[in-house]
Amino acid sequence: MDVMQPFYEVCADPSAYARNWKARTGGKVVGTLCSYAPEELILAAGALGFRIVGGSGAISKADAHLQAYSCSLVRGALEDALSNRLDFLDGTIFPHTCDSIQRLSDIWRMNARTGFHLDVVLPVKLNTDSAREYMTAVMRKARSELENLLGKGITDDDLRQAVETCNRIRAKMKALYTIRRDCPGAIVGKDVHAIARAAMLMDRNDFLKYLSAVVDRLAASADVSCGDGKRIFLSGGVCNLPDIYGPIEAAGGAVVGDDLCTGSRQLLGAIDVQGDLIEAISRRYMERAVCPAKHTGVSTRGEELVRLVSQVKAQGVIFLYLKFCDPHAFDYPYLKDMLTAEGIPTLLMELEEQTASDGQFQTRCEAFMEML
Repeated sequence: MDVMQPFYEVCADPSAYARNWKARTGGKVVGTLCSYAPEELILAAGALGFRIVGGSGAISKADAHLQAYSCSLVRGALEDALSNRLDFLDGTIFPHTCDSIQRLSDIWRMNARTGFHLDVVLPVKLNTDSAREYMTAVMRKARSELENLLGKGITDDDLRQAVETCNRIRAKMKALYTIRRDCPGAIVGKDVHAIARAAMLMDRNDFLKYLSAVVDRLAASADVSCGDGKRIFLSGGVCNLPDIYGPIEAAGGAVVGDDLCTGSRQLLGAIDVQGDLIEAISRRYMERAVCPAKHTGVSTRGEELVRLVSQVKAQGVIFLYLKFCDPHAFDYPYLKDMLTAEGIPTLLMELEEQTASDGQFQTRCEAFMEML
């Protein structure tokens, strides 16, 4: 069997996978709308975390509740909920991040039939002592609420096993990202994206097994060509990416890193298993690469982006933003200026969820690669 087949099968029909998993295991499925949802708590409760990343069809019902200038992630997710395409969910967790997700939470609670509804109201400013105390209190409350909502106690042993599983997954993902950084030709971009996407959908123990097989095979392939494509870094908040990797690679580029919220931002960062586990989980969400809906400093995101781009020796950055995504749009000018100051060229692409890559995208990629 092709080692990539399990990932592509899950990505081809995530809902079918969740339904089959539920029928096979008798477990419960919990939908999440953001990488700030406490995945470790969901796993410790024996449930399957299922990342909702946008719609799977035309939008009609959601337009009765949302303005047309809401981003397609929010509109598409609500459309799926109202059309009963998410009826396999036993509940949904809404971390409070951007304004659109916060307002979606209210609309979802009143109109969607997807089981229980849990808001996890996280701090916005993440670099103060009071924020750390508050984040820990929120995670403790979320643990207690999930126990009641899922009807299963979360013991310290359950939590430790879940954290260790997530740590092993993140360690393997870090190894995969390192292989891609050092030898982009070892794995094509769409394969990395399929793996990152499956990480949010698949039974985490199964995912770890399949991911380990991929990383082990790549590590053993000493004779693979690393290619000579222009080294590209992807930055942004697009969740359910259309096929943008093919056009980038066809234009002569090679993606060597990213800070996508469905990429490295959610998959990297180990949790210390010593001491209080809730405090350790909270610390990871406080200290990981910051989301544009969170705050640690006026220029923190720009400094982190420059560091990551330099670390992977990228020759250019492609910003991938959803149309009408205000948090990313507000940050873009200063991020671009900081990269320009370091001599790093950039390209901005605004996309809609599920929009196939077309000739315009291909042409702009080709022009960007020629400029590099």
